[in-house]
Amino acid sequence: MKLRLHFVVDPMGWFCISMVLFVWLYNSFLIPKLVLLPHYAEGHIPSAFVVFYYLASLLCVSALFRASTADPGKLAQDPKIPLAERDNWELCNKCNIMRPKRSHHCSRCGHCVRRMDHHCPWINNCVGEDNHWLFLQLCFYTQVLSLYTLVLDFCQYYYFQPLSSVDRADIAVHHELALLRGSCFMGLIMFGGMSSLFYTQVKGILADATTIEKMSHLLEDIGPRRSWQQAMAEVFGTRWKILWFLPFRSRQPLRLNLTSRSHV
Repeated sequence: MKLRLHFVVDPMGWFCISMVLFVWLYNSFLIPKLVLLPHYAEGHIPSAFVVFYYLASLLCVSALFRASTADPGKLAQDPKIPLAERDNWELCNKCNIMRPKRSHHCSRCGHCVRRMDHHCPWINNCVGEDNHWLFLQLCFYTQVLSLYTLVLDFCQYYYFQPLSSVDRADIAVHHELALLRGSCFMGLIMFGGMSSLFYTQVKGILADATTIEKMSHLLEDIGPRRSWQQAMAEVFGTRWKILWFLPFRSRQPLRLNLTSRSHV
């Protein structure tokens, strides 16, 4: 599997992604230390609870890394245009290169991106044809991790048995209530924000419309709607649904049919 790394030089984007990483590190260290590992050590919870949390955390940060460093579909300065597809290409009036229709010029990154959905400062990258699937995975796994964190925060005070052996000298244990309140607050923000974003992204994919196209009203529906399986398979680059959940792979373009909707 050959992966190309793509980095955007943008201080604001670096700040935003640093905030996301802080939230991930905060909960990935705090929840196991204060909740999971102590209760597992005393036999209150099975090992599956601990394994699932670390697995969700690993998949979440992996999707974040891949989405922020994957090439979203940047167009070359001198693209080779197949003769049969010349009618589907147009000239960008900002960077003066030929690009496929439905591409967009990102003013933040300074280049055109194939089927660009939007520029996301939280991953410091554009969301385009080649990394849209990773952005969906990031939204999904962030929801899973945030919801699981909220459930564990709740269970720590209202369901789990009291711990018999606690090191009160540990600063994290001493300030447990304040730390878990912070975890709960961040979990609510992340779960609410990502749930809304995930819903709008899936809705756009099923409608075959990018965020930019919906905001610019550049839609002209002249073709039949695809099934949800066809729409999602084209984004993820595979018909195998189990692979839709794996960030540790490469994506190949998948064209399921020749009939598509036209966006002017």
